[in-house]
Amino acid sequence: MIVAALGSSLTVSWASSYYIPAVLAVPMAHSFGLSPVWVFGAFSMAMVVSALVGPWAGARIDGFGGRGILMLSNVVFAAGLGLLAIAPTPAILFAGWAIIGLGMGIGLYEAGFATLAGIYGKDARGPITGITLIAGFASTVGWPLSGVMLATWGWREACLGWALIHLCIALPLNASLPKGTKTIAKPVATVQDGPPPSRRALILLAFVFAATWFNSTAMAAHLPGLLQEAGASTAMAIAAGALIGPAQVAARVLEFGLLRRFHPLVSTRVAAAAHPVAAVALVTFGGPAAYVFAVLHGAGNGILTIAKGTLPLALFGAAGYGQRIGWLNAPARILQAAAPLIFGAALTAWGLSAIWLTAGIGLAAMAALLMLKRE
Repeated sequence: MIVAALGSSLTVSWASSYYIPAVLAVPMAHSFGLSPVWVFGAFSMAMVVSALVGPWAGARIDGFGGRGILMLSNVVFAAGLGLLAIAPTPAILFAGWAIIGLGMGIGLYEAGFATLAGIYGKDARGPITGITLIAGFASTVGWPLSGVMLATWGWREACLGWALIHLCIALPLNASLPKGTKTIAKPVATVQDGPPPSRRALILLAFVFAATWFNSTAMAAHLPGLLQEAGASTAMAIAAGALIGPAQVAARVLEFGLLRRFHPLVSTRVAAAAHPVAAVALVTFGGPAAYVFAVLHGAGNGILTIAKGTLPLALFGAAGYGQRIGWLNAPARILQAAAPLIFGAALTAWGLSAIWLTAGIGLAAMAALLMLKRE
């Protein structure tokens, strides 16, 4: 029940923040006479805001549980979306996105993972995988629903619709979560008995998250163009891109079943290797390898999403978990904001060879994971 409620509320949070620019950015910009680049810039600003807020939210969840913070996130999301809906000027539009960034910092996966760590202690790996399985369908739900509201009413009404969904659906779901820091498994305070994690280990893990999320966001923004540079037709590039979502979900099912028998460090290393291997296949075989690239990249990304929650828990324990993953993921959020611009410039300048940028970053992440040791 906890996993279903939290996974469903996170689906709404992802669908109404991370996934709305793809559908609403162009009409949103045109209504103000702006280039869509300005709206995507506002979205990048929102991700930077989320990075700044994340450690504070994690610390609050460590001390008081996640129910209140997650409920607050729904109110904040609704406020930001409502401000977008009534924005009379671009300045107010940016203010709305800044508020949405605050909601992202306290209401996406990191907050959900910290909430589950407070409830289940070090046994939270299964529940963490469970909520990512559900919220993995955020784009599947979000893009069509945003498109329907846009076509039926307009972009302002679509933002207002998402605000109402937060208040009427996601908020009650989060209100059903356990109060405070009550645990179902062993108490959090007894989970970690060893010394605090080393600075070296924390830096390595922060680098891994930043590197892999840079690649994920770069591919999300530019995958069709990259595949066409490799020789795929437009139809093939779109069809291959559509495989990423199912590949992510399939990999998470695999993590929930077979891979949970192993330490999360093992599955994370395998996942980090997926993108570089996919890059070699794409460069070697060109357009026909578009489907292979999409499946490998999507599967790796699916497991890496889970690793954001399970690997810090397995390496460092549940004590102070929320604040720790807030700091670990802050660099990743900032790089996510820059990834579309950086990789887009590389794709324009180098064509298909731009894939070596992300492949090299993926190999660096793999090397950092090999340097991490189990505790």
